[in-house]
Amino acid sequence: MKVTFETPKDDEEDEIIVRCRRIDSNLMSILQSFGTEKKTLNGYIDNNIALLSYDDVYYFEAVENHVYAYCKSDVYEVKYKLYELEENCRSMDFIRCSKSLIVNLSKIKYLSPMFNGRLEALLKNDEKVIISRQYVPELRRKLGI
Repeated sequence: MKVTFETPKDDEEDEIIVRCRRIDSNLMSILQSFGTEKKTLNGYIDNNIALLSYDDVYYFEAVENHVYAYCKSDVYEVKYKLYELEENCRSMDFIRCSKSLIVNLSKIKYLSPMFNGRLEALLKNDEKVIISRQYVPELRRKLGI
């Protein structure tokens, strides 16, 4: 399969063209995900509600029956369970990295090996998160390393 990306001109809108010999169920599920993927979520901070883009979230963390979205400088509570966010983010650049953490792969600056097969990820906002050894193989697969 060949994949081609082109940047449209400023006055053109984004467009997806699909050329295939036959349409199968895998292709249909990919095409359906373009229109149904939720790109924003509500974040709660200081009795205010903010509309957050998944692209702005560095990681999600579950702490004492609450789930928080960590952005560049702010932390928001979100009204989802971690497994629900994992399902919502499946087609995006997020990956589960421990029982209580989901990280945005596009926000990782670099990875460092640690003891017992774990990895430490330094994020672009200079925070560090630990990737548990049980989740390292999936991370390697997604990153192609």
